[in-house]
This record gives sequence, structure tokens and C-alpha cells, in this order.
Amino acid sequence: MDAKLQAYIDKLNKLNFKEMYNGDFFLTWEKTDDELEAVFTVADALRYMRENNISTKIFESGLGISLFRDNSTRTRFSFASACNLLGLEVQDLDEGKSQIAHGETVRETANMVSFMADVIGIRDDMYIGKGNTYMHEFMDAVTQGNKDGVLEQKPTLVNLQCDIDHPTQAMADMLHIIHHFGGVENLKGKKIAMTWAYSPSYGKPLSVPQGVIGLMSRFGMDVVLAHPEGYEVMPEVEEVA
Repeated sequence: MDAKLQAYIDKLNKLNFKEMYNGDFFLTWEKTDDELEAVFTVADALRYMRENNISTKIFESGLGISLFRDNSTRTRFSFASACNLLGLEVQDLDEGKSQIAHGETVRETANMVSFMADVIGIRDDMYIGKGNTYMHEFMDAVTQGNKDGVLEQKPTLVNLQCDIDHPTQAMADMLHIIHHFGGVENLKGKKIAMTWAYSPSYGKPLSVPQGVIGLMSRFGMDVVLAHPEGYEVMPEVEEVA
């Protein structure tokens, strides 16, 4: 085996991330240090494999479902690219063209789209108190469907941005910073600043700055936000930091 890949495997073998199997990824601060490090390590391994023309395909067939309840460009294409990288086809669920528009319940929709699906990515970020709640409701229905024998397998959910956190972006940013400073051990005491910027378009969610606060402060970084009065982050996220 390639020596670099073996080093990644050896590193993973020292980490405890068993609870992530068949689990979901809602918020970064719900994950242990070992689990986060495992994600970073796998990301590095996949990047190395792609750069060295080593196949990353782990699925012979399968389906990745994306459900974007808000607009997206970067995350939409990143999710599709990630699924393709691993050997999955992607199907985007357009609620306006589905039976949801005719009153189908979350339970019905969740179980229907989960047949033969391996992963589901959801973005629901616009309204505080709604997005993360919807994702949990969706996956509770899927889990129950699996327990009841309706679904032969339970797909994994990846939060593609909710009202609280944007874990995929925060994790990608964090890994870039780790590489820039030469390792996690070099992050403590480093200051990272985020500034509010005016946008003429629709209101922006809090989840991006909250994702940075919740993740990067965990590694000892000093996170500073510059914003007008009235644009405070959610108190529970400050508690996490």
C-alpha cells in the first residue's frame, strides 16, 4: 500500500469514531475531538488519493439525495461532487415539483426519498428555530421507518446549513487553517476575525459565523466578530464557545 495512505489509516486506527457509523452530522459541537479529527484525516486522504489518481470510489451504485430549501451554488455543487467522488448518483429533491406541494407530510417524504439512498444532505437555514428542527424531524421519520421495516437501511444525514450551524463550510475552512498554520497544535491563541458586510439581497442566516465560533474556538482560536448592534449571534452558540 502507498505509504502516505497507510499513515492516514494508522492515524484513524488511533481515533475513536465508531459512533459516527450510521450516524448523522447536525452540528460540529455535537462531535467529539476524535470524530472531528477523523473527518479531517479522511478529507486529507481523499484529497491525496484524487491528486495521485487513486480511485476514491467506495460505492458500486447508490444515491445521494439533496434537499435545498434555500438557494445554494457552492454547497450544492460541493455535495454533488463529493457524492460523485465516492461513486454515488445525486438526485435533487425539488419540493415545488414533488407531492410536498400537495400536502405530503415530512414523514411520508422522508421515507419515500430514503429508499436505496445512502446519504441525504439538507439545507434549511433561513428561519431561527426552524431549520435544525426540520432536519431532526426528517431523520426521526427515517429512523422510525428503518426500525419498522419500511426502509431496509437508514441513510446518513449531512447538514448542508441550518439556522444554527454550517458544518460543512466550517469544517472545510478549519482544515484549510490547520494546513496554513502547520497543524492543530499551532492554532491556540491565533485570532480570526469575521466582519458583517451589507448585502442588498435577502437576509443572510447566522449559521456561518456561528459555525466558525462553535468550531474554531474549540481549537483555542480567538474568534472576533465585527457587526452592527442588533446582529448578535444566538446565546446558546456563545455558550458553546
